[in-house]
Amino acid sequence: MAESVLLKAVLPGLKPLSSGKVRDMFDLGDSLLIVTSDRLSAFDVVMGNGIPYKGKVLNRISEFWFNFLGVPHHMITCDVDEMPPAVRKHAKALRDRTMLVKKAKPFPIECVARGYLIGSGWKDYQSSGAVCGIKLPPGLKQASKLERPIFTPATKAQTGHDENIGFDVVAETLGKQTATSLHDLTLAIYGKAAGYAETKGVILADTKFEFGLVDDRITLIDEALTPDSSRYWPKRGYKVGISPPSFDKQFVRDYLESIKFNKKPPGPVLPDYIVRKTSEKYLEAFRILTGRDLVK
Repeated sequence: MAESVLLKAVLPGLKPLSSGKVRDMFDLGDSLLIVTSDRLSAFDVVMGNGIPYKGKVLNRISEFWFNFLGVPHHMITCDVDEMPPAVRKHAKALRDRTMLVKKAKPFPIECVARGYLIGSGWKDYQSSGAVCGIKLPPGLKQASKLERPIFTPATKAQTGHDENIGFDVVAETLGKQTATSLHDLTLAIYGKAAGYAETKGVILADTKFEFGLVDDRITLIDEALTPDSSRYWPKRGYKVGISPPSFDKQFVRDYLESIKFNKKPPGPVLPDYIVRKTSEKYLEAFRILTGRDLVK
């Protein structure tokens, strides 16, 4: 694949703010620049090499959903040519993979919506018959569709896994009114996105959002409904009782399990065929959801 891979954004003249597993952030004074790299983390460990096009896919899918959803969001623009001169100097490296955003005061909570019983929700249900304290009917199977989507918030872990918490913990942390607003907004956005995905032959099983305050208004921030923050299943591959194939890094997880990776840093260098298949999955997700091809 001829596409070059960006593992870390080094942008002379711009002030680095922070680096996460995938994104590098720069402080522009009254706004932030988010650069989405091609880094890939699995089992909370960043791999030794990147995935071509991954950062561009995540950035442009977020742009698509921010424009589609009709809720307050932090995006100003994804067009490098509309960004400040100090950013435009790096246009070649940043095109398609960067977003200029409003500064926000983030809530310390991951807002998760689940429409299907999978992942950590399925594990919780198996042990307790409930997810985040929400009692569910007996006899459900892996990947069962829930009668109605549920709000299952989590703590935001700086390292390791996020931990599922109940609505009552969110209310204690942020106040009942804010917690209720986040609950309602999360489920409303999930419902709108899931309905749209359905028209594209895709099931949106679950997703996580981050919100913050911009001018004292609850605002959708970070990424939105990407394959990294959401579980998308092709409808044609969906079956209750199994973990359906998904548009994400499952190839990588399966490979790491096959080599008995100890799930501790540093991450291994992935073989070319895993990199290629994973890149193709991300590009396919972009094409299906947006109706456009990222690669001309």
